[in-house]
Amino acid sequence: MPDIKDKWDRIYRQRITAEPEPATMLLRYAHLLPKQGKALDLACGLGGNTFFLNKHHLQVDAWDISSVAIDYINQNKPESSNIKALAVDINTLSFPKNHYDVITVSHFLNPQLAPSIITALKPQGLLFYQTFTLEKTQSIGPNNPAFLLKKGQLLSLFSSLTPIIYHEEGRLGDTSKGIRNEAILIAQKH
Repeated sequence: MPDIKDKWDRIYRQRITAEPEPATMLLRYAHLLPKQGKALDLACGLGGNTFFLNKHHLQVDAWDISSVAIDYINQNKPESSNIKALAVDINTLSFPKNHYDVITVSHFLNPQLAPSIITALKPQGLLFYQTFTLEKTQSIGPNNPAFLLKKGQLLSLFSSLTPIIYHEEGRLGDTSKGIRNEAILIAQKH
């Protein structure tokens, strides 16, 4: 995996100049977050979701393959934070069972990890997932179909969870408006 790690290290070195932003799903639906608990920001990048979850009083594990991204988080986290950022290959990692109250995933897709993500959620835990779809209206994000969601794929991958919010506009209607290029799923484990 050194090629993928090197690729993401290069990408994050270029992005460090901008303050990382949380995903749209967190900004719009922060009111669904628990008032306390443990969160996992999976494929966390420079930590936009990590810092947002920490500000909402959650203990956050932030995992990414890029040591550049993890170093950025560790250097910029508040001293009093409950953030544990680790450089790991999440594709080969064992997830703890019934451990997290919240798991966030944005702009990352590996369908084989769905069962591990579900297992890592505590009962009543929430999954916040947002990533690119095949039905993009703009040329952003990955172009490789292996890293793009098919229509309804998030619902299918996480069918054992109860959907709370599902959003996928695709190319329907006025494509200059709305949340395009991505699907959003917020779901709960029972």
